[in-house]
Amino acid sequence: MIKAYGDSVSGNCYKVQMVLNILKIEHQWIEMSIINGDTQAVAYLAKNPTGKIPLIELDDGRVLSESNAIMGYLSSGSALIPNDEFSKAKMYQWLFFEQYSHEPYIAVARYIQLYLGLPEARLTEYYSLHAKGYKALSVMESGLTKQPFLCGEQFSLADIALYAYTHVAHQGGFELVDYPHIRAWLTRITQIPGFVAMRV
Repeated sequence: MIKAYGDSVSGNCYKVQMVLNILKIEHQWIEMSIINGDTQAVAYLAKNPTGKIPLIELDDGRVLSESNAIMGYLSSGSALIPNDEFSKAKMYQWLFFEQYSHEPYIAVARYIQLYLGLPEARLTEYYSLHAKGYKALSVMESGLTKQPFLCGEQFSLADIALYAYTHVAHQGGFELVDYPHIRAWLTRITQIPGFVAMRV
């Protein structure tokens, strides 16, 4: 049985939870606390020297880290990855966008507000993240104006990856009132069979 290590409040870990539940993959979820230092324990560092989560461990002892890599592995051959080569490439485009243009701003602002409680020393950084975070949301809004999901008609890993931090963007000070297509998309995702809510 796959062992999945993660913090249920983390968006990156939530992505893996979503895939596991949607695809009904038998697994053991091992809850970790970033704040309590679980990821820096000697036993965990032996599995993942980066000290990051999520991580999955296979029956034969092999481990895989990085949320989008884990999602890709778990979803191989499933409907979460488009068969059409162009649509598949668009999915990867959105996955890279999530890691480089979305998560570094929206997730980090959320971390500063939710986990750290907006300390004075990080307020300048916090507010500076908003411009680029809103730019990422505008790109998503544009992409969703004429289609139900990011890659078109098909719900894919791109939607899971970007749902993770977008649906809790308010916890980083982002307002979605001016993004009606994103809000409708968020609702559609909650209706996907196997959807599981984030523990917040």
